[in-house]
Order: sequence, then C-alpha cells, then structure tokens
Amino acid sequence: MEQLGESLLQLITETATNLPSDVRRAMKRGKEKENCSTQSGQALSIIALNIDMAKANVSPICQDTGMPTFIVHTPVGVNQLVIKKAIREAVEEATRRGKLRPNSVDSITGKNSGLNLGPGTPVIHFEQWEEDEIEVRLLLKGGGCENKNIQYSLPADLQHIGKAGRDIEGVYKCIMHAIWQAQGQGCAQGFLGVCIGGDRTSGYEGAKEQLFRDVGDTNHEPILAELEERVMQNADSLGIGTMGFGGNVTLLGCKIAALNRLPASFFVSVAYDCWAFRRMIVRLNARTGAIVKWQFREENPAKLADDEAIPTTGREFSFTTPLTESDVRQLKVGDVVLLAGPMYTGRDELHKYLMTHDAPVDLNGGVIYHCGPVMMKDEDGTWHVKAAGPTTSIREEPYQADIIRKFGLRAVIGKGGMGKKTLDALQEHGAVYLNAIGGAAQFYAEKFTKVTGVDFLDKFGVPEALWHLEAKGFLAVVTMDSHGNSLHAVVERESGEKLELLAV
Repeated sequence: MEQLGESLLQLITETATNLPSDVRRAMKRGKEKENCSTQSGQALSIIALNIDMAKANVSPICQDTGMPTFIVHTPVGVNQLVIKKAIREAVEEATRRGKLRPNSVDSITGKNSGLNLGPGTPVIHFEQWEEDEIEVRLLLKGGGCENKNIQYSLPADLQHIGKAGRDIEGVYKCIMHAIWQAQGQGCAQGFLGVCIGGDRTSGYEGAKEQLFRDVGDTNHEPILAELEERVMQNADSLGIGTMGFGGNVTLLGCKIAALNRLPASFFVSVAYDCWAFRRMIVRLNARTGAIVKWQFREENPAKLADDEAIPTTGREFSFTTPLTESDVRQLKVGDVVLLAGPMYTGRDELHKYLMTHDAPVDLNGGVIYHCGPVMMKDEDGTWHVKAAGPTTSIREEPYQADIIRKFGLRAVIGKGGMGKKTLDALQEHGAVYLNAIGGAAQFYAEKFTKVTGVDFLDKFGVPEALWHLEAKGFLAVVTMDSHGNSLHAVVERESGEKLELLAV
C-alpha cells in the first residue's frame, strides 16, 4: 500500500483545516438566524471569517486539534498492523507540519511527547467488514468540548429539571440538561452525539459514533427520529447562543442511537462537539492505499463570511498593554476591547506553577491569554503563531484570583467565563475578563505580529508554555467586569429558568 501514508496525511490535513460540507451548511443556517448586531452575531461573523481563513491558509480551524481518533474498517485479510503503523507516522508528520498541535501528555510525568504519540495516542479502532475497500474515519474533537461530554445513570435528579426516569422522556431531559451544562465552555453553537444504553464504555463510544452521521440525515428509528427533532426544536429556546453570549441558536445537530443494556443499568451518554466540528471519512483502495472517495469534504467551498468587516455591537475601546486600573474600571459587560502590545499565554501548568513561584516576566498591568497555540519555527529559529484561539477558562478557577492579586494582572482572556472567586478578584483588584471567540484560531493568529520569547517550553511543552506575543487589534468582549457583573452568570441563570419550563 504505497500510497497509504500520503492518503492518511491528506485526511488529517483536510479534517483539521477544512470544515465538513454538512457542517458548513448548518453553520450558514445558524448564522442567518442570528441578529448580526448582537454579541452572538458578531461572534458568528468572526467564526465564518476564521473558517474561510483556515481553508485558504491550510491551517488548523481551531488550535486544539484534540485527540486524533481513527475508526478503521478493513476487508478480511488486510494487515491492520501496517495501517496502524502508517496512521502513527502520518500523525507524527502532520504534527511536524503544524496541522496538529502536540497534545499527547504523559499522565504520570506531565511530559508532552511533542509528536502526538504515546500510550493511547492516537486512538485507533479497527473492525473488519465484507466490503472491498478500506474505510478510515477521523474525528478531531478538542479538549474544551470533550470536557463537556456527560453521562447520566437513570433514574437521576437533574438541576433545573428534577426527576428523569428510565424512559424516553427521561432521556430527553438528560439531553436538554447536557445542552444547558455546556454553556459557552463547549463553544456553542454545538452538535450532539447521544447513545442510550450500553455500559459506561460502549455508551460513550456509541455517542461519538453518532457524530459521523450527516447533520441533515433522518434517524431510521422513528422514536429516535422524533426525539432528535424534539431536541432540535427546543434547544435554541434556552437562549444560550454562540459562545454562551445569549442568542437565537444554540444547537446545530443532534444524533441519537440505542444499545441494549443490563437490567441494572440505564446510561445516557452524550458527546458534545463544538462548532469546529471536524470529522471526515475516506474510502481507500485496499491494494494501493489511494483515496477512492471522500465523505463530507468540499474541495472548493463557498465562503461563509459575507465580508471581512466585523459588525459593531456596542462600545469599543482600544488599549495598549500594560493596562492601568483606570483603563479597566471604565469597562462594562458587553464592551468590545481591541488590544495592542505584549500579551502572555498561560494555561493549566503555568497557573499551577505561578501559585508557588515567581513569574519569569513582569505581569504587573499585564494580560494573560488562556491559549495553547500551534507554533512553528523557521530555519533561522524564529517562532511564528500558526493558530491561537482561546481555551476554556474555568479550569483556571482554582488559581486565577490568587494570580491576579499576586502579580497585578489587569486582564484575563479566555472563553466560557469563570466563577465567583475570580469575579470577586476582578472587582477587588480592578481587572477584567475578556471573552475571545472559541475556535477562531486563524483569526487570532493574525493578530499576533511577533513572538518575542518563550518560557517553560521544555518543561511544559508547546501548548502549556508561556509564550511572549506582540498583539495588534486583538478583539475580545468584556463578559466579566470589575464591578461584579458576569454575562456568563446571567445566561446560565436565565437558561436554567427556561430549562425548568421545558421540563414541566
């Protein structure tokens, strides 16, 4: 199979950089339903522009390329060991080329392998079938939406819903709760794969398999088709909206399957995927490994962005870092901020480190960006930002308030918002939380004009290192201000109240 390696590399590249055709259609419908002058509308304009940029640049749509998950169907007699070796080599090469971010971390030592290889990485499932061709399915599902997966064991008592029993109505309640709990942390507008039954392992596998269905198809099982339609009709009424900003559209797809279960167990497993819904399928010639057919790939898709202008949604402020307290105190929830000057990336490992160590840079008045970028180095040793959207901020909630007070931060940028502890620190110290648009990795990569340094690269790996970046025109929305206001808390509360009405 002399063409197998190149075919797999092409599959990885296309999946990471070219949004599937059915997802594009769903995104277009969602964009048309949203008011462009709202925060959700503005976010969708940025997302559409980002999708177009990723295709044109052949660069990752989202910087978090997730855990590469391959499902391979092979004819009887095909050597699966050869395919497994080729997949690993293709993943390594795609990582070297910047199509995948190095995401494989040793769970014991915390060491990043740097090439997306290690025990359990990538995920590869094989199954034989009676067809003549090889089928390879690839899912790139980022950590932010992976963390919003949820599994229920019925009967259950659910927040805002109450009792969910062991029946289809109970399943419906679980799915609606799953949408609500994702909020903006899963980068809505989102997609769901759901599996009823099975055990804890097969349930999640079944849920993820549903993500390979066409967004526009109809379930062959009438009861499940009705349930999918009911979820889609009611999900948007929660008002969570794009990025959890509030809005008309929250869910773009829901696909449900059912497996037999044990009498003692009734699981409902939900796989949440974000708007950057990256999955493709190829058929390969079993002798040569050449690609015979694509599914979901659109070679020359129409642009999603109407133009490159971003609509104005309210007050706009332009600042150059470092920021002062007076800069920050004038900002209120809903304001749009354009930043220039030095910014620093910081995620889980850095925040944990800074709790007990000094910072290698002066963070007084500074901005920390919750981001794990995709970075590439030139032959002369110069680093360049290839993809740089925000990561989910709530993971830093145990640390953020202390870091703000200790180092004098004035702004934190991420997605999905943070909790009361951070909100209190913003009010006390005079700092602000800025919500960047999740997944918009190409849009934000262009806002960094220079990489001026890096700390902890060997210690933490590329995604977790402290990158020194020079920004120009970096756009984000104030969603938590220094006056005790949080858009995230408001949307969560109001959507919870709406959920209660749906569950009656």
